[in-house]
Amino acid sequence: MFDDLGIIVAIIVGIAAGWIAEQVTGRRHGLVTNLIVGLLGALLGWFLATNVLDMGLDGWIEWLLASAIGAIILLAVFGLVRRR
Repeated sequence: MFDDLGIIVAIIVGIAAGWIAEQVTGRRHGLVTNLIVGLLGALLGWFLATNVLDMGLDGWIEWLLASAIGAIILLAVFGLVRRR
């Protein structure tokens, strides 16, 4: 997944995606939580893009968008589960 981008770029994209998801959902988390949510969101976004939507992800901008969307979905599901 992050083979051609490198681990450092993956971390930066994860933090950015987590921050974007945080802003969209109106939640406030710290840097570590943003990184975790962003990296998990990247996995979810990658899975949805490549397997469900049959899209390829080329470049860091597409990774950032997929990661942010995945992180937003992750936070939304977490919010629904937590309310119960």
